[in-house]
Amino acid sequence: MSLNDRGQDFEARYVHDQELKFRIEARRNKLVGLWAAEKLGLSGEEADRYAQDLIAVAFQTPGDDGIFQKVRADFDGAKVEQSDHQIHRHMSECLVEAENQIRKA
Repeated sequence: MSLNDRGQDFEARYVHDQELKFRIEARRNKLVGLWAAEKLGLSGEEADRYAQDLIAVAFQTPGDDGIFQKVRADFDGAKVEQSDHQIHRHMSECLVEAENQIRKA
């Protein structure tokens, strides 16, 4: 394998890994959105819409902060009892679940 081939192989793996990371994070955000929607008393189309709104927040504010801040604000507004730690823990659990779902698909 030539140096050029190795470079192309590395680049292809990097692109694949970034795409996989994006898909896992998007799935995690949807799972978090559905969980939060349930806590907020939303169901059906309203819950799906909330999850999609949460995914949109992730595009506007990269990283976990935007997701956390929206859920925290919505929980506070609706008087949902969840600590910051519980929200972060659930986000972590959803990340593991999302990775399992994506890798099995």
